[in-house]
Amino acid sequence: MAKEAIKKIKLQIPAGKATPAPPVGTVLGPAGINLQEFCTKYNDATRDKMGDILPVEISIYDDRSFTFVIKTPPTAFLLKKYAKIQKGSVKGSKETVATISQEQLKEIAEIKLPDLNAYSVEEAMNIVAGTAKNMGIAIKD
Repeated sequence: MAKEAIKKIKLQIPAGKATPAPPVGTVLGPAGINLQEFCTKYNDATRDKMGDILPVEISIYDDRSFTFVIKTPPTAFLLKKYAKIQKGSVKGSKETVATISQEQLKEIAEIKLPDLNAYSVEEAMNIVAGTAKNMGIAIKD
């Protein structure tokens, strides 16, 4: 019989930099799992993506074992990385703070496609373009 997850926890942790200290420790500590074991497995799995912030979904089982699924980086994080800016516009779409090319938009859409509610790269590009517009990032043709 398959184990039943008693708790699901979602976190965003920098790749390869999970430690038992807060925020990871404060969220996972009460769940009763081995923090050092989680940190080691997470850091090994994300070592190739150093510098990115990765969402992780942790399923905790009644015998205190766990599994985790690493998702793609948040769209806003990828847009800031490609546009080489620290943060998006304070005024949203009314103020342009950076510009990215169609090729960069397509790259971000291809990275995000597995986690988006889209069937094609074109649909994913529309979703990412909407996020970019709200962050004040223009897309040049």
